[in-house]
Amino acid sequence: MKTFITIKSDIDNIPAVESYVDELCAAYSINEEIYADIMVAVVEAVANGIKHGNKLDPSTYVYIDAKITDGSLVFSVKDEGLGFDFNSVADPTLPDNIDKLSGRGIYFMRTLTDKLEFLEGGTLVKLHFNLIK
Repeated sequence: MKTFITIKSDIDNIPAVESYVDELCAAYSINEEIYADIMVAVVEAVANGIKHGNKLDPSTYVYIDAKITDGSLVFSVKDEGLGFDFNSVADPTLPDNIDKLSGRGIYFMRTLTDKLEFLEGGTLVKLHFNLIK
């Protein structure tokens, strides 16, 4: 079982991330109740790294790894972009933003994880999922 993968910044590589999450969840016997949360949040983090961090530049990479620590499964997703101010991302549930086609990824990640961290200026996101509920 791989605990780390690297993909080129191409949306067509998302299925490789889904397979990676599937393998990890199976290997760690992850409860079905949190499996969907993990899948959606990790794919959103990777898609954001590809689109917004690396600007769809196929010469760049997104690095994903996972480990279990202190009763949590923690995914780290790192891109090669310049980062962003994660505190200034608009809330997609506000009336002015409800019809916008983008801006929901971070909201989903915040909602579906037990803890979400943006580090290294926003180029690294850590998604924590409690395994003991």
